[in-house]
Amino acid sequence: MQENYQPLLIEQDVQATWEASGVFNVSESSTQEKYYCLSMFPYPSGRLHMGHVRNYTIGDVISRYQRMLGKNVMQPMGWDAFGLPAENAAMQHGVHPADWTYQNIDYMRDQLKQLGFGYDWNRELATCDPDYYKWEQWFFLKLLDKGLVYKKTAPVNWCPTDMTVLANEQVIDGCCWRCDTKVERKEIAQWFLKITAYADELLASLETLDGWPEQVKTMQANWIGRSEGVEMDFQVPELSQPLRIYTTRPDTLMGVTYLAVAAEHPLALKASEGNESIANFIEECKTMETSEAAMETMEKRGIDSGIKALHPLTGEAVPVWIANFVLMGYGTGAVMAVPAHDQRDYEFANKYGIAIKQVIFSKDGEADDCSEHAFTAKGVLGHSGDFDGLTSEQAFVAISETLEKADKGVRKVNFRLRDWGVSRQRYWGAPIPVIYCDDCGTVPVPEKDLPVTLPRDVVLDGSQSPLVAHPTFSKVDCPCCAKPARRETDTFDTFMESSWYFARFASSKADSMLDESAKYWLPVDHYIGGIEHAILHLLYARFYTKLLRDEGLVVCDEPFKRLLTQGMVLKDGSKMSKSKGNTVDPQELIAQYGADTVRLFIMFAAPPEQSLEWSDSGVEGAFRFLKRLWRQAYLHLEAGGSTRVLDKATLTEEQKVVRRQVHQTLQKVTHDMGVRIIFNTAIAANMELVNTLSKFTDDSDNAKAIRQEALEFIVLMLAPIVPHICHQLWQDLGHTEALVGASWPAVDESALAQDTIDLMVQVNGKLRSKISVSADASSEVIQAMALNDETTLRFIDGQAIKKVIVVPNKLVNIVI
Repeated sequence: MQENYQPLLIEQDVQATWEASGVFNVSESSTQEKYYCLSMFPYPSGRLHMGHVRNYTIGDVISRYQRMLGKNVMQPMGWDAFGLPAENAAMQHGVHPADWTYQNIDYMRDQLKQLGFGYDWNRELATCDPDYYKWEQWFFLKLLDKGLVYKKTAPVNWCPTDMTVLANEQVIDGCCWRCDTKVERKEIAQWFLKITAYADELLASLETLDGWPEQVKTMQANWIGRSEGVEMDFQVPELSQPLRIYTTRPDTLMGVTYLAVAAEHPLALKASEGNESIANFIEECKTMETSEAAMETMEKRGIDSGIKALHPLTGEAVPVWIANFVLMGYGTGAVMAVPAHDQRDYEFANKYGIAIKQVIFSKDGEADDCSEHAFTAKGVLGHSGDFDGLTSEQAFVAISETLEKADKGVRKVNFRLRDWGVSRQRYWGAPIPVIYCDDCGTVPVPEKDLPVTLPRDVVLDGSQSPLVAHPTFSKVDCPCCAKPARRETDTFDTFMESSWYFARFASSKADSMLDESAKYWLPVDHYIGGIEHAILHLLYARFYTKLLRDEGLVVCDEPFKRLLTQGMVLKDGSKMSKSKGNTVDPQELIAQYGADTVRLFIMFAAPPEQSLEWSDSGVEGAFRFLKRLWRQAYLHLEAGGSTRVLDKATLTEEQKVVRRQVHQTLQKVTHDMGVRIIFNTAIAANMELVNTLSKFTDDSDNAKAIRQEALEFIVLMLAPIVPHICHQLWQDLGHTEALVGASWPAVDESALAQDTIDLMVQVNGKLRSKISVSADASSEVIQAMALNDETTLRFIDGQAIKKVIVVPNKLVNIVI
């Protein structure tokens, strides 16, 4: 064994051994229990950042630990390769997006290998590969045939710089999240997936996700937003169609003093004809941010349309306002306003001098005055005609029934969730496989013509997608009538690719979307990724899994059994980012300390779910520990090592204590890693054990056997975290089989047995002494020993003792 720890040489040799043996390549033929561990795949931006390193180290540690438990572990890796950044880079550097993307993939793949991650590289995929997105197009056409896909014109957030649609979540302070350009509201024809058809199941099946953080499940439940209410019509004499609204509070119906519609609503557009003020207001609304957070905090503004609607029960004329807080894409684009019982409506009414009519009053004596703010609690109805005296709950039923009998309303379950718009007006994405024919209408691309691939001969100038004017891509003959037709030039939202990649990993070589292998591997047993994906990616992946199930391609209802959302990597209290100039380059750290040091620090600095504060001294400390571990193994082997069997019957007390710590450490680490999924405490326990070995100077045969066992156990316990150094130490300690195939060690219960135990002695809760008692000593004996301990007596100092509390196996507290 070499005297000094040389991480770079060790890691290169070990990685070459793993690659040559293909040890991480798995198949479905194994008789072992399967375990699918997956970390969210990266966008190939060019270089790994520390957030990547943390994410993938956590996944690799879990995978290696499960492998040591004897499971058939699959851990794949691929690339979320489509997206706008590649187009921007192409324009900036004068390269094609595909060339830029694949160059980045090659570099980042090498970085991942340098970190020693145990991936099955035979399953590698890139979502920009036609062999991948072919099946996405195929599945889209299946959904189109089933009526789960449709196209309609809808108001969207439009970035005039990037020339594409943005989701609400991609609009920050009214600007594009990528380029900071002011976002506009625009009407565009888009393709949608009918996720709302699965809203009930998506909500209900959250209850089955026992391995998910409650925070994530709550976020998804709120996003889906199931509510029970009434949909009703307010007739508008000036229009052929009534204003349809939905409310969860029909008990407040008699308090309606105005209606509000979105700026894009047909009523608003009619009102703007010949009215410059209304037209200008509508134009202003087009540049408004529509994220939920912005809607909550922005100034509520509006303008009277001059149009009246008729109350469905009283027939009273109610003014209709155009308001910036109503969105056409949510519900019907119209809401009823009850200022006395909704704070937003109250503030708007006060601002514009609209009447406020209270119809709900307290039923238990609480303050219900509406002079300063809305009374939003449920209560008892007043000023409500035939419904006076009913509680809000009774009125919900009574008013609903009255509306239904008059054919003016219907009880309905609604969802906050909206259908998923999947169209993007960009080049670098999977083409949407439909053709438009003047005679035949919308025509699916025939299956034999899939995949519809992106042309390479394009010029990206940022003005619009080059697919629109591309002569051979956009123009095509209709598959039905053979007449000239137009190909769809929008591409898929990149969430489409990331919503099923985990399933394709399981069938990566199949000449179909998925094969029987997917049914073997799915669902994913452990999924690791950032909490920022709690809503969209995870919700879309759940939705896609249900679509795949209903097509018979998978047999599971949910994609991920267990979810771990790791915390951010911080430096000086802020998230690492290029814009802040506080990033740390993993490549430089690997070159200086080796991959194992980086992995050890990442896992030791904080529990996985918590934020990790970067520390240069912490990295140095991790490196020093690995050198200490190497030193202990070297000294042990220089002294001859040990191949003899431990003679348990002749162990000295000191030997028993050391061996007990070895097996107590194993017991703790097994629980921390296997049950709690906490690694920093497991590492700390091993550090304590190494410190104990450094002070254990006994050189007897039994002591050497204990030291051999301890070092082997440390190597096995740390193998998932620092696999390279452990691989080498395992061989140096005399093992011919590779560590990567070794099993997790078992605790020797006899080693945990104790003749005596140490108890802390407290006086008034403060530690004052320590006593050693028989392991089977009674509480009375322990109490007597504590009260007769010389050190303890000095702190009692003759004072009266009120009581003595004995906590078994832990402490004695004397209260004076």
